[in-house]
Amino acid sequence: MNITRRDVLKAGAAATALTMVPVISTQAMAKKGGRLRLGLDGANTSDSWDSRTHSDIFMILSGHGTVFDCLTRVTSDGQLVGELAVDWSSDDAKTWVFNLRKGATFHNGKSFGADDVIESMQLHVADGAKSAAQPIVANVAEMKKMNEHQVMFTLEKANADFPYLMSDYHICIFPAGQVPEAMANGIGTGLYRVESFDPGVRLVTSRYADSYKGSDYGHFDEVEVIAINDTAARMNALMTGQVDAVNRVDFNTAPLLRANPNVEVFEAVGNQHYTFAMLSKTPPFDDLNVRQALKFGINRQEMVDKILQGHGQVGNDHPIGPANQYYHADLEQTEYDPERAKSLLAKSGLSELNVDISVSEAGFPGATNAGQLYQASAKAGGINLNVVQEPSDGYWSNVWLKKPFVSVYWSGRATEDWMFSTAYEAGVPWNDSQWDHPRFQELLYTGRVELDSDKRREIYHEMQMILNVEGGVVVPMFASYVGAASNKLASNGTVGNVWMMDNARMAENWWFA
Repeated sequence: MNITRRDVLKAGAAATALTMVPVISTQAMAKKGGRLRLGLDGANTSDSWDSRTHSDIFMILSGHGTVFDCLTRVTSDGQLVGELAVDWSSDDAKTWVFNLRKGATFHNGKSFGADDVIESMQLHVADGAKSAAQPIVANVAEMKKMNEHQVMFTLEKANADFPYLMSDYHICIFPAGQVPEAMANGIGTGLYRVESFDPGVRLVTSRYADSYKGSDYGHFDEVEVIAINDTAARMNALMTGQVDAVNRVDFNTAPLLRANPNVEVFEAVGNQHYTFAMLSKTPPFDDLNVRQALKFGINRQEMVDKILQGHGQVGNDHPIGPANQYYHADLEQTEYDPERAKSLLAKSGLSELNVDISVSEAGFPGATNAGQLYQASAKAGGINLNVVQEPSDGYWSNVWLKKPFVSVYWSGRATEDWMFSTAYEAGVPWNDSQWDHPRFQELLYTGRVELDSDKRREIYHEMQMILNVEGGVVVPMFASYVGAASNKLASNGTVGNVWMMDNARMAENWWFA
């Protein structure tokens, strides 16, 4: 039985048990064998198997899509299904019982069970832990082992999205009592086991013969993930046959790729968005008029046309995209208006504004050019942006969350609460604008426990409006996920849009034709 998020909320509103059952999608015709070679960006020399720190596609795909598993996962067609959990249920969205998979083993032979789930979850709330999933796990008041293959989570506050949150790529499951070893060597329950790993350079894995997923998934004998952070080099690697697939296709190169009979370009419209985040508690960004001036000083359509080359749509300064259930499509669009930007600066007592904006291709593809476009459009509004080009290596550890105005990409999330609680809840690690708005926070907690779909829509629409007007993040565009692959590769025809590269699970879902 396939149950969507909309079905879950509908069931919750009717005060019935919230239960979700996994679906097994067999791919009997898939050819087995071969080595998949993926050329991906987003790699750093500081990369590790500590999934709490994963922030870009190289480790997201290598982690929860290849070497490790989560309790649940989102399929290519957008359904939530079981991974290390087989099913789950709740009568009130506050107490959740997860039945765990029997017969699953880690790559070192250890059997999977309830202890592994509990210890892995506790990692995210340990003293000193830096995890983007901390706000998710912090809401769990109690984790109780019912038996070897059943756990019960009691939440501080009810959350109808909780099973979705268990698919978060940060919440990989590690072997209890062996976590340091597993993080050092990459020991998970995933379809592929680590043969060698050179952080920021290359990962080589081989098919785990004892995978509980059997022959339905993971059709390659080996998967090699190669770090190619340079966009031109990545496109060239595909064109010359050095790799079988690449992410983040350069839009300038896309026509050339499409003209190549050996290459297929695939595109998925989702919730990925490109932003410029400002630390809203740091002057001058602590002034609402300054933040609004920066929003009216950007020409969004120009960015969609020139940076995305039409592969996306204009953003409206909030992170909820067209693939989300409660996307506020009727919210008044903030348009480019340099005269209004000047007027807002005048309200702050400024005749002009001079600020640095840090950009890097690690922030998002085309961020350097986007910064220059922003610089040109903002100047007419009395805003002088000094574009600072930052190195890609170390960008996420040295620039993001540290410098006051930076380029950022977000993959988006499958639910509104998931996105808001990851990046906009007060105090969470990835709140990259220092956002702390009393009404917004009140609505966040109200929406999280509300099971009535119409009421949730009202709540999330108001939250999008607040961010649009007062937020500390400029969201000029939503970008489609555009990848490319050799025509030797095949899939079931549906490409996931939650993360790039088929929800970061090409190693699991694809095969050689």
